[in-house]
Amino acid sequence: MDITFNNNPKLSILIPIFYLAWQDDFLNKREFDSINNFINNQDWFTKAEKEFLKTKIDYTSPPSRSELFHWQEKIDNVFKKHPKPANLTELGILIANEERLALTDEDIKRLAGPFAEMESELGIMSKEILSGFNPNRNTITHKYKTQQSFDVDLMTHLLDGDQAKVINEIKALISTPEFKMDIPADMMEYREKVYEWSKLLAQHGLGAYAYPKEHGGKGDIEGYFSIMETLSYHDLSLVIKFGVQFGLWGMSILSLGTEKHYKKYLKDIASLKLPGGFAMTETHHGSNVKGVKTTAVYNHDERTFIINTPEKYDRKEYIGNTANHGEMVTVFAKLIINNKDYGVNAFIVPIRDSNKNILEGVTIGDCGPKMGLNGVDNGIITFKNVVIPYENMLDRFAQVNENGEFESPIPSDNRRFFTMLGTLVGGRIGIPRSALAAAKTGLTIAIKYGDKRRQFGPEDGMEVPILNYRMHQLRLMPYLANAYAIHFGLQYLTKRFVNRTEDQMQEIEALAAGMKSYSTWNTRDTLQECREACGGKGYLSENRIDDLKNDTEIYTTFEGDNTVLMQLTAKNRLGEFRKQFGEMNVSSIFNYVLNQAKTSITEKNPFATRNTDEQHLKDKNFHLHAFQYREKEIVSSAARRFKKLVDDGLDTFDAANVMHPHMIQISDSYLDRVFLEQFQAKLATVNDTGVKEVLDKLYNLFALNKIAEHKAWYLEQGYMEGVKTKAIRKLVSQLCWEIRQDAVPLTDAFNIPESCLAAIITNKSGEA
Repeated sequence: MDITFNNNPKLSILIPIFYLAWQDDFLNKREFDSINNFINNQDWFTKAEKEFLKTKIDYTSPPSRSELFHWQEKIDNVFKKHPKPANLTELGILIANEERLALTDEDIKRLAGPFAEMESELGIMSKEILSGFNPNRNTITHKYKTQQSFDVDLMTHLLDGDQAKVINEIKALISTPEFKMDIPADMMEYREKVYEWSKLLAQHGLGAYAYPKEHGGKGDIEGYFSIMETLSYHDLSLVIKFGVQFGLWGMSILSLGTEKHYKKYLKDIASLKLPGGFAMTETHHGSNVKGVKTTAVYNHDERTFIINTPEKYDRKEYIGNTANHGEMVTVFAKLIINNKDYGVNAFIVPIRDSNKNILEGVTIGDCGPKMGLNGVDNGIITFKNVVIPYENMLDRFAQVNENGEFESPIPSDNRRFFTMLGTLVGGRIGIPRSALAAAKTGLTIAIKYGDKRRQFGPEDGMEVPILNYRMHQLRLMPYLANAYAIHFGLQYLTKRFVNRTEDQMQEIEALAAGMKSYSTWNTRDTLQECREACGGKGYLSENRIDDLKNDTEIYTTFEGDNTVLMQLTAKNRLGEFRKQFGEMNVSSIFNYVLNQAKTSITEKNPFATRNTDEQHLKDKNFHLHAFQYREKEIVSSAARRFKKLVDDGLDTFDAANVMHPHMIQISDSYLDRVFLEQFQAKLATVNDTGVKEVLDKLYNLFALNKIAEHKAWYLEQGYMEGVKTKAIRKLVSQLCWEIRQDAVPLTDAFNIPESCLAAIITNKSGEA
């Protein structure tokens, strides 16, 4: 009689191993050979039984589909009666004894050792395998889902703050049919569409929002920034066109001009009757504004200025609103009087008449198609002996008097130059806020899609939402925490700018430069992760992430290249450090060093460096101390390093060049600390329990994820030991898991208009 599992049930003990071996190529040929050797070494099998069993693991002859199904059926039947076998051996014994006693207790004791050795040799994790075999498994991963734990409207109110009224007005406006986001494929049509949208915004009085009331505005610069950020949920070309026309062009008149300029231009700029641009950047001089080569030569006899582009690549380039529409531009040029250079000043220069005819001496080229923002008409402008009247000099900080002499209330050329640029810092507040809105939009799309999209799951079970997977959470949740942290930080920056005093401006400029870099880099990285997290769907234009990515790519460059801006921020921090020591006497320096040493001893004692208690890891004082420690150590080490380079004979310019990477770390540590402090400050104002609890989770994720990002530095400094950074890494993962259930409501709190979200994969009826 042929041997079978039915007539020789003791052999069924190996069914789980056989099923595992053939299931989805789980084991390789070497492991099949190991099973074969195991069978050969079992003296309780007869020769015939061994030959039968070895036919089931012939690598070249897999079992039939019906036989695999039969084995699975036997396994399933056991799980119905015995849901929790300890290992594969116990499962095999239960199968063998299912219908009648085939293996005695004595047999089971004798087999336990050899079978355990085989499982170990094969690298089998029994609990994992048994979990996969169990047809009735009920996983935590599968069950986890969105469960709103807080009041979304209260969170929206917290985010909008005292700007809720203007924000809601803009959201209502961009949700109207006139602002339907049907973007033309043709670039020229797209530009005209954006131009018409801009006119609609002007008709609603939004262009004049930041201008003085006596000139038709509302005198509300904070409202202007809120408008710009909220418009960024719509088309970003519109945002930039809006920002160039009413911000850069209009605000350059307001910030650098005087009353005569306000009366003549602001009303027409606000209504878009007078479209214009901001001509600072030159092809070969980029961020080096002080090095621009365009000249404005003063002619005292005619009381005029003559604007010229000396060489081909001294031309003004990337100038928004000029390739098609602009009629005037603010030109930054070196003022020349009697052959003497008086540095960079600003001038109003007409480039077209009201019929859009280009004026004599002006050449305008088109920058053409770009990676993004193709609804903005960026131009290239060259000037040849363009004559402008005396009153076209923006003369708030410098004038040419009636005798043809240069005069200024600010005697220092350097201070005058930086004061002039400082008045234009508003662009470095509007751009990071716009970038943040784009990041929020991308996160909303990716998180809502992840909540709907199902992929993989338990064997024979339903597929699981991809947002339930820990790695997917680790990809998105830290960026969600960043969005909230940056939101609160930019609100702080805006308030400081609006309520600034003159002696605070230098610090605010440095903070704005750093936050612009921090926010736009974060948006770049957020949108890349969102695109990948949406898989192929994220690559489709219908789901908008492509436009968001392409349009915000330039945000890291315009209004100042991010790396250059981070150098500016770092110089300010080093200056503050030097100033602090400059004001100290020998005694206070000694006390400072002593306090630093005491702090280091406290923070770097063995208990602190190894403390993995969750309460400690979530302690706000621990976070603040860690961030402050990193900042002050990096700043002080940079100061020491720079001094040593110069003391060793290196020119200060070369020393600064060597220091560039170190300078980026100064800014990064400073900005991390500021964003952390502002998150803490916002948390302290929250009274609602649900909102506070979820915000606290986001805060902890932001803080701990930043520490985890810099764990190598903390380990090098001896501030933490490996056991602590490992615990932080685990806690970051756990916080992502906990935040997941509120992730969709947290994006709902952004309150992005459905018409602007414009991604099919987020629609209730859209394909998931």
